[in-house]
Amino acid sequence: MLGGLPGGVARWIPVVAVSLLAAPLAYVAVRLLERGRRDRPAPPETVRRQALAEVGMVAGTIPWLWMILTPLPAPREVKPIPLVDLVDLLTGSPAVAFFQVVGNLLVFAAFGYFAPMRWRLGPWTVVAMAAAASAIVELLQYALNLGRVSSVDDVLLNAAGSGLAALASRRVWAAARQESRERGASAGEPRSSEARPVP
Repeated sequence: MLGGLPGGVARWIPVVAVSLLAAPLAYVAVRLLERGRRDRPAPPETVRRQALAEVGMVAGTIPWLWMILTPLPAPREVKPIPLVDLVDLLTGSPAVAFFQVVGNLLVFAAFGYFAPMRWRLGPWTVVAMAAAASAIVELLQYALNLGRVSSVDDVLLNAAGSGLAALASRRVWAAARQESRERGASAGEPRSSEARPVP
């Protein structure tokens, strides 16, 4: 899990700090990607949206992965039974439960929010991909003996967070896909190569 209080809160501080410091770098990365793709046949707004989605996925996920893959001075532990760890958490300290649950929901939230903008992925596909990535992270926590709890409930929360984020951005990516279809239809190419990547 992401850790309890006060240690859990303390471990959020570097994530927030790195995210804030990386914001200007992320903006520069988006602009550089846009410039490098000016020769593409896609409209400028499509190129901009794709660049923003790519940078957003990376910049919004790496700080969380950095935190949960940082070693702790504790024995590693495995909790393979679904919902047992979550029930124990929710029946304990409300503050600890809040930071644990919210933290796990945010791990792959950036991926869930931006991935459907970049590719033609539905929310369930996003959830499945996030669950697979989360399972890999949990296996790494155990294999590298990082002193963390490898819990199936972490995988469930990580995946749920990505799905909720995908739904939160639905209006954006649904509108982009509609625009792409309309452009393809007006050009007489309903399934043009431009429409395949999600704008």
